[in-house]
Amino acid sequence: MKRLPRIVPLLILAALAACSRSEEKPPEIIRPVLSMVIQPKTVETFGFAGSVEPQYSADLAFRLLGRVVSRDVKVGDLVTKGTTIAALDPTALELAVQASKADLSNAQAQFTNAAASEDRQRQLLASANTSQATFDAAKQARQAAEAGVERANAALAKSQEQLGYARLFSDFDGVVTATGAEVGQTVSAGQTVVTVARTDPREAVVDIPDQLIGDLTVGMPFEIVLQSVPAIKTDARLREIAPQSEGTTRTRRVKLTLVDPPTAFRLGSTITATRMTKVNPTIELPMSALLEKDGSQKVWIVDPQSSSVSTREIKVASKGGGSFTVAEGLEAGMRVVTAGVHSLAEGQKVKVPEGGV
Repeated sequence: MKRLPRIVPLLILAALAACSRSEEKPPEIIRPVLSMVIQPKTVETFGFAGSVEPQYSADLAFRLLGRVVSRDVKVGDLVTKGTTIAALDPTALELAVQASKADLSNAQAQFTNAAASEDRQRQLLASANTSQATFDAAKQARQAAEAGVERANAALAKSQEQLGYARLFSDFDGVVTATGAEVGQTVSAGQTVVTVARTDPREAVVDIPDQLIGDLTVGMPFEIVLQSVPAIKTDARLREIAPQSEGTTRTRRVKLTLVDPPTAFRLGSTITATRMTKVNPTIELPMSALLEKDGSQKVWIVDPQSSSVSTREIKVASKGGGSFTVAEGLEAGMRVVTAGVHSLAEGQKVKVPEGGV
């Protein structure tokens, strides 16, 4: 009797093992999914871009016509009260002062002569050597000369005051925010030469759409964030709302007074003013969570007990941008799948990654 080779039993055993494995059920695949727990939104935050501006500023101008001979400041310079900022050519004004002084000297000389004449006529009238009419004329001449002196004094004071107008200075401490004239330029009375703003108080100026103005009141708090460094924030109070909206953008200019702002909130800095408003509880989900199929709108709900998913039909109230608002079908605390909704199956096992919201 021939003996079977050793390899034959091994082949038989391998075939039996392969058959047993083919009869085993393949392991179920547990798919990780992105999801979020529904938390109805009760507060909505609005943000408005704007800039930091001075609450008080002044356009400084000369009171008379003249040629600018000096301007000692530029934009960004700090100025103190009473310091000369710019000056006009004073030549004509100085000549006017000299002429007024000469007129005053002449009027004083005329008054001296008229007073002496009156005294002589009074003495002659006392000794009956002149008429009453002559004395009255001398008295009237003295009074006219006295009035001439007063008029000359007033003219001198006015010309000296005009000479003072050749210097331009600020009535308060501040910073130069704009210039309107250069050295050598002839400016008219009232033409802005320099704009000076107080460094405090400062305010945030933003434009807010008309539809969001309704519940705003003076004194309402805002949070102001510095756009260049978002970590720097400060509080503000609403000070003023423009009575009319801008015709093109339909927005109103709103001014917010900063409360003890850090020095980083410099004039001209770009900011974002935010405020929080209570709204009726609403459920908002990303568009990637919506499954639209066969005319119905659904989302996948994760069952925390079985770690499986199932569809739930919902009613969408509105869509906007990358999200939609749910009108019916969901409740707070449910976990909704937010990505890959078209590749899931009813009852499929899923896994929520650690730290998932």
